[in-house]
Amino acid sequence: MTVERVLRAALLPLIVVVLVVGVLGVQLANGGGHFTPARPANPCAPRAVAPVSSGIDGLGEHLVLLGLDGAACRLGMTREALTLQLAESKTPPTDAEVNAIRAGLLQAVDRMKADKTLPPASALVGEALADSNLNPFVKAAIRLLPDSVIDSALKTDDVLKRAINELDIARLLANLNNPDDLTQQINTALTDAVKQSLLARLRGLI
Repeated sequence: MTVERVLRAALLPLIVVVLVVGVLGVQLANGGGHFTPARPANPCAPRAVAPVSSGIDGLGEHLVLLGLDGAACRLGMTREALTLQLAESKTPPTDAEVNAIRAGLLQAVDRMKADKTLPPASALVGEALADSNLNPFVKAAIRLLPDSVIDSALKTDDVLKRAINELDIARLLANLNNPDDLTQQINTALTDAVKQSLLARLRGLI
């Protein structure tokens, strides 16, 4: 082994120790010596929620997350606490919980409309048709409708609110097994309801 390699082998551990001590010193100087757990977000304060997916499913996911914030705010708790409470409850959901979630979802629609983040109805038609069992000729006729005609006759916020008002939220909440199920179950039910509502309205245009 050369002298250079011996020196490198001897100095490397020392350099690592110096670097670690230096980093710890900076952390301590900036208050890093005290661990403070992150506080859950205030559900009453607006916060951006980016949907993981796109299309109707992504729209539904966004609405559910915002809606749960609104529900938690109404009930005076964090979204995380509400989710845990609903998942661990051994009794049917209360009217207050059901009403809070429905009101939260409806409020989320209004918020997205005000923020201009709701997609036009025409942007949702393709996905709704692809998942439907409509007669191929009916599908073809709907696809021929200009976007302007669809958007003039169908308002996304109206379609969403109809779907939300028709959701059996009490049944959905009664079937929860763990906190992670809440968002997914409501999103799945809402997505299906939006598609059905959209298709029902589209059939009236042809």
